[in-house]
Amino acid sequence: MIRIGLTGSIGMGKSTVARFFAAEGAVIHDADAVVHALYRGKAVEPVGALFPEAVVDGAIDRTKLTALLAADPGALKRLEAVVHPLVHEAEIERIAQARAAGRRMIVLDIPLLLETGGESRVDVVVVASAAAELQRERVLRRTGMTVEKFERILGRQMPDAEKRRRAHFVVDTSGRFEATAETVAGIVRALAARAAA
Repeated sequence: MIRIGLTGSIGMGKSTVARFFAAEGAVIHDADAVVHALYRGKAVEPVGALFPEAVVDGAIDRTKLTALLAADPGALKRLEAVVHPLVHEAEIERIAQARAAGRRMIVLDIPLLLETGGESRVDVVVVASAAAELQRERVLRRTGMTVEKFERILGRQMPDAEKRRRAHFVVDTSGRFEATAETVAGIVRALAARAAA
């Protein structure tokens, strides 16, 4: 089974690329969705022990947690030490399920794949990318997003040029959906041919 690491900075169209991979028959493992689920389940107790103010109605309130992280430069590292192992555990389980089901391709959709050394766990790295102006425009349209928040998120992410340099495949999402879909289909064909060789 081919393990594809899909990444890309905020607003680069990674979710759209993941949907096109799913349409091509790939299993999708969305790390962000896993974190959302953990914040309502397994991670509540350990994260709540670190940040009691972030627990609201038995779940981790992401808005409160984000504010706490912004106020304390060392808080993110402490949070990651708790959450990353749980996310990794869910990833291993998902890969095992896909393999048992005889699936030929799984996409690990991980925003900070390259920043956290996650490329060592995949066969190929695919980076979703777009022009910086378009990225900014997309992100600032999001509800609750501010220029300051956007800049803070960008500061935690590897520059797009470096991600592109380290990718096996780059999917440019600046154009029409059809073009993005065709790029993804081309990657799937290339990987299938490589696996068959």
